[in-house]
Amino acid sequence: MLLFGVECGMAKHCVMAYDIDCNRSRPGARLFIILYGEDDFTVRESLRQIKSECGVADMGEASTTIFDGNKVTFGELAAACNTISFLMPKRIVVVEGLLGRFEIKAKRGKGKNKSPELKQWESLATLAMPETTVLIMMDGKLSQTNSLLKKLAPVAELKECSPLDVKGKELPEWIHSRVKANGGDISPRAVGLLISLIGNDLWILANEIDKLCLYAIGRKIEESDVNLLVSDARALNIFHLVDAIVQRRQGAAAKMLHQHLAEGVAPAYLLFMITNEFRLLIQAKTLSSSKIPIKEIGPKIGEFKEWKVEKMLRQSQGYLIARLERTYRRLLEADISIKTGVMEGETALDLLITDLCRK
Repeated sequence: MLLFGVECGMAKHCVMAYDIDCNRSRPGARLFIILYGEDDFTVRESLRQIKSECGVADMGEASTTIFDGNKVTFGELAAACNTISFLMPKRIVVVEGLLGRFEIKAKRGKGKNKSPELKQWESLATLAMPETTVLIMMDGKLSQTNSLLKKLAPVAELKECSPLDVKGKELPEWIHSRVKANGGDISPRAVGLLISLIGNDLWILANEIDKLCLYAIGRKIEESDVNLLVSDARALNIFHLVDAIVQRRQGAAAKMLHQHLAEGVAPAYLLFMITNEFRLLIQAKTLSSSKIPIKEIGPKIGEFKEWKVEKMLRQSQGYLIARLERTYRRLLEADISIKTGVMEGETALDLLITDLCRK
């Protein structure tokens, strides 16, 4: 019997356990898990942990079938779930973004008159699957009124992962846990400095913690180590600004913009970082649309961190390529207006963020 522990962003569910029996059959057993929430890092780490505990972590595509929830049909998913696993302990079937397809309908109150499409997907609740199949649905933030989520919740392991509060105790605990998992130790002051520099972006925190553990091997990580190795912390914080713009969170983006300007960051540098991110989004989306495997996309665009490529692809799903191209042209216009003195840098960035964050 395996115990699957997941560190999650929810205060009431910081550690979640799955009672997964990957080694022997149980009559009528169904392994159906729904991972969702704004804490994308924990959602992804949960998937990796499930695959590891089911003994298929190193078997690549042979053990895992992944579907785009915006494109997959019920028949395609059902067929994959009903495929019996041979020569492997489990077969993992992952579908990303399916629940989100019914989020807008739920918000508009269309749940009373079910569409044929929704009714068909609700039959996943009674879908018969071989005991070797593990069906995992992954999504971002979902409302409690999501029609499909409400139907599937009673028959699935439902785990919501929310961002850790930078002022709460869970984020320091997560950092200590990550350091301990790497065989290291860290001082409370170093933890506080990491949080002040990076915030609760677990993707960036994980990367910096791994780097710190390698540097301070055999001793405790101190403030001086953070100051030395996280020298590009300001650039990391700028990624939070870029993320807010990409997600069209105008209020948060404007607040972070003025914080950076008050700290003396040059408007030209901020504009460069924003422009570079949208350039990568365009390239990643174009390559993905051409069915280029994710492992090949990174080297083609000059980004070798797979987690960041995955993040860019998810962010690009919220944009049509035409809008990304218009955005890039708008960025170039802002750059020209600043360099030619037509507009002050702060004013140009304020107007730019207003434009880019429009729904």
